[in-house]
Amino acid sequence: MGYHTLIAKSPIIVEKLAVIDRVAKTDASVLILGESGVGKELFAEQIHLRSPRRDASFVRVNCAALPEGLLESELFGHVKGAFTSAVTNRQGRFELADGGTIFLDEIGDITVPLQAKLLRVIQQRTFEKVGSDVSITVNVRILAATNKDIEALVAQGKFRSDLYYRLNVLPLYIPPLRQRPEDIPELAAFFLKQSMLETKKRFDGFSDAAMDAMLSYAWPGNVRELENCVERSCVIGKNKWIDAEDLFLKKAVSSFQETGSRNLKAAITVFKAHFIQKVLEENNWNQTETAKVLDIQRTYLSRLIKELDIVNPKE
Repeated sequence: MGYHTLIAKSPIIVEKLAVIDRVAKTDASVLILGESGVGKELFAEQIHLRSPRRDASFVRVNCAALPEGLLESELFGHVKGAFTSAVTNRQGRFELADGGTIFLDEIGDITVPLQAKLLRVIQQRTFEKVGSDVSITVNVRILAATNKDIEALVAQGKFRSDLYYRLNVLPLYIPPLRQRPEDIPELAAFFLKQSMLETKKRFDGFSDAAMDAMLSYAWPGNVRELENCVERSCVIGKNKWIDAEDLFLKKAVSSFQETGSRNLKAAITVFKAHFIQKVLEENNWNQTETAKVLDIQRTYLSRLIKELDIVNPKE
């Protein structure tokens, strides 16, 4: 599997990539956090590609896709006869990643017994294949990701605290798409180009109404939902331009209607104002808590409130 193209236009993602540049130079474990669909795997790829290990293997493992028994064999390998279907020896993903990077996606879904074995690999860089007592030593950088509240899992005893601290040496939070609207036009154009190749159809782009609908929508499924939306619209669309009806998005507040402008910058400004006000309301207008939710500095939030003329109706 090759590497994905990372689209980065928004200041918040450009800032994350600057952090990745510094993180990539080390061999420290990184825990990538964020909602489902934000592109955590793409950021793991960027850490690897910007690291001294870039020419070595980048091995991906979806920890949620396999039951515990199979996942252990997938990670560490097995010897012939270790279990009924083990008819030959098999290398595990850690062995395949030796000298490179292993990316453990959905790390929050692995069971506690398997967490103990994973902790040993991180601490000692050694493991045994399933059914073997021969230790194998590897030199692997470990990146992990989850969309779960990992600290809550630790508090509930569902995730080992020692493993969490080992993985969380360098935490990296990827903000949802609704917090980086500047990326939406760039991503939509990229996905449209891909979809046109797949469907063998040609469009000139998105209409103003379609772009406004995408900028006004909250994207609960994040980048993955946007990709699916564009692909669907490409299949359904009949005109030269993808229109709002082709997107099949739920009705949202229209920046175009409010501003009367087709200017993209104006639409993004209105989107920001509505979104920040909504989060402020959800946090009872507490700017400190709101800034934490938005993953921005408290002083930056205060400046945005003034610049966007957001007013607390209770004051």
